[in-house]
Amino acid sequence: MQQERLSAAAASRALLPGFADPVNDAQTTFRAALNALAHPGRVHDILAGSGVPEGLSPAMTALLLTLVDVDTPLWLPQSVGADVLAFLRFHCACPIVPSPSLARFVAVPAGCGAPALSACHQGDPAYPDLSTTLLIEVQSLSEGDAAHLSGPGIQTRRTLHAAGLPDGFWREWRLNHQRFPLGVDVFLTQGRRICGLPRSTRVES
Repeated sequence: MQQERLSAAAASRALLPGFADPVNDAQTTFRAALNALAHPGRVHDILAGSGVPEGLSPAMTALLLTLVDVDTPLWLPQSVGADVLAFLRFHCACPIVPSPSLARFVAVPAGCGAPALSACHQGDPAYPDLSTTLLIEVQSLSEGDAAHLSGPGIQTRRTLHAAGLPDGFWREWRLNHQRFPLGVDVFLTQGRRICGLPRSTRVES
């Protein structure tokens, strides 16, 4: 028993810290996330700092610390490392679910396979806000093929360059938009940067 306590204490000491100022950092990150969804395709910076487990980016880590808790089931690719799981279980206490359809949030770090948007929970006609939100790490939010976006929050049209999206992402996004008000919302992350794609956003050829 004593050895188990010592092992648990050692693991706790080795765990990376969460936000330095949990209240202010979470509020700052939440505002950035809201702004990203209110202005689709516009890139925002995440300023809050925390420990970042290997495999995650600072932006994805901050979003998870802000948005995920004991009441928000999370899905992660099987290839995600034990350090990420330990960090999220300690700081967020979130249940890890085996299927994207059971998750309120899906986090796809760089190099991991993303589920199809249609495989995620689409929401209920009475509660469309209960759908899954995906966080996807990409290679760049300033380079890559151009996607021309329109819809609420965009005055005329906005061009987004994103490299490293899952194969067929924009094709899936068109189908996702057609399900509105059902469908999923997406945050693209890269380093300390985020970009929001609410389901109301259209992508044009």
